[in-house]
Amino acid sequence: MFIDLVEIYVKAGNGGRGAVSFRREKYVPKGGPDGGDGGKGGDVILISDPNMSTLLDYRYKRKYVAPNGEPGMGALKTGKSGEDIILRVPVGTVVKDKETGEVLFDFTEPNQTFVVARGGKGGKGNTHFKSPTNQAPRKAEPGKLGEERWIILELKLIADVGIVGFPNAGKSTLISVISAAKPKIADYPFTTLEPVLGLVQYKDYKSFVVADIPGIIEGASQGKGLGLKFLRHIERTKILLFLIASNSEDPFNEYKVLIKELKSYSKELLKKPHLVAISKMDLIPDDERKDIEKKIKTKFKTSIKGIEKPRKILFISSVANIGIETLLDELAQTLSDLYNQSKK
Repeated sequence: MFIDLVEIYVKAGNGGRGAVSFRREKYVPKGGPDGGDGGKGGDVILISDPNMSTLLDYRYKRKYVAPNGEPGMGALKTGKSGEDIILRVPVGTVVKDKETGEVLFDFTEPNQTFVVARGGKGGKGNTHFKSPTNQAPRKAEPGKLGEERWIILELKLIADVGIVGFPNAGKSTLISVISAAKPKIADYPFTTLEPVLGLVQYKDYKSFVVADIPGIIEGASQGKGLGLKFLRHIERTKILLFLIASNSEDPFNEYKVLIKELKSYSKELLKKPHLVAISKMDLIPDDERKDIEKKIKTKFKTSIKGIEKPRKILFISSVANIGIETLLDELAQTLSDLYNQSKK
């Protein structure tokens, strides 16, 4: 099961109390203070694990409390520190403070660590409070409290290409053809109920990752359909591929609706380079294909205020393998251009 948003409570351990103790030996009946310090409380630490792809582990267990530090002892012995708790999360997880909404950490690479709750320091033993005027202090400190908070873990998939389109645009079929991913495919809305990642093995041993984002419908940015739940996964993609079925009544209008929904969710999404692929071209008779392509290209020359025109308008059929190689070439070239720009 794919779970990409959870709330959990984390509590670091409290520090152990410092000891009140005095040195007692056979020939030293009135030795000085020798109370040791308390041990430190355990931390709660998050680590990004490249082998994880969901936050399912945190759906059922929601509270994580690290052990306290142990009290100090005589003979200046420090109490044992509480063990740290290690919580593993997928790469792409954003950690937020539930109360303030502040982003505490963003796991963008494997094996990153973040201490989300720090254990309290141990209290000082009475040996620290000895002075010329107080040779036998009976004072020791309590341990400091460990940090605690409710946090939100929000998973945003990391992919090079985000495929967006209405339900039944052919996204699942396309990703099954160009990668080893095997999403569920059927001819009804919302077949894909969770994002699917696919690794595309391209020419010269190069590769890139594509994400099939579940179908967006008009009003998705306001919570209709499944769109709002999954729009976050488009945020990390480098480029967008709009997939629109050739049998749509108005492909350009579908494109405008998709643009509107992405813009309503986040204007930053529309700063990404994007391409448009008209899918299911095998449904168009051969003798009509050129005219249909010409009409669609002409329509897409219309400008949308504030939005750059698509880099390319492509015509494909995943089932009949029409235009697939050209599509992959264009995606790879766009990614290469972005990489080269980032190096300048």
